[in-house]
Amino acid sequence: MRRKLVAGNWKMHGTRSGTAELIESLLGAMPDGQAECAICPPFVYLTDAARLLRGSPVLLGAQDVCAEAQGAYTGEISGAMLRDVGCHFTLVGHSERRALYGESDELVARKFAAAQSQQLVPILCVGEVLAERESGRTHEVVGRQLDAVLQVVGVAAFARAVVAYEPVWAIGTGRTATPEQAQDVHAFIRGRLAARDANISGSVRILYGGSVKAGNAAEIFGQPDVDGGLIGGASLKADEFAAIVAAAG
Repeated sequence: MRRKLVAGNWKMHGTRSGTAELIESLLGAMPDGQAECAICPPFVYLTDAARLLRGSPVLLGAQDVCAEAQGAYTGEISGAMLRDVGCHFTLVGHSERRALYGESDELVARKFAAAQSQQLVPILCVGEVLAERESGRTHEVVGRQLDAVLQVVGVAAFARAVVAYEPVWAIGTGRTATPEQAQDVHAFIRGRLAARDANISGSVRILYGGSVKAGNAAEIFGQPDVDGGLIGGASLKADEFAAIVAAAG
């Protein structure tokens, strides 16, 4: 049985003192349950977060990783560095990285491989923009993004990975995919993997991200192929995030 996972993407928010306050509040509000939980603070606060999370059930993740192992890549952070400061997960291919910074499917695939080479668990983000949804191209776009990674690392790599479906039109907009829309794409992703390996397809966790809140989490997470959520804005509020984790558990 797949264990639910709820991961919080803090994006470019916070201060050092605010990070400490948020983590302390989150640990105080965390429910007892079966769901796994992770947070992804900005790079500069990862060390502080790792110290504050030590001994807790909450895992640490990064928001991005460099595709290169080391070298003259000013401003980049390698997988080895992330592992060294205590990260377990890293996001790869978030829609904001793809749209704002021009990350191609091929670069995302290399980042996925780079993360795994340092024993990090990549959370591969895939999803379509509104025009692609409205033109009926959702499966085409998500399939292309998924296939780009499969071509580089193979299906076996997904035994040590997470997939997050994030419809771009629902991120930070207040619009949320219906539970049925989420289930449709999650089932498509699982089927795409099953065509290569049914066992891995059955075990890989697929998260939903896109304006998830405490009020809609339980219905979305109740879908058979939805294994939790990648949470944006709501992860910056300890009580709201804890309620979403409770809904998953």
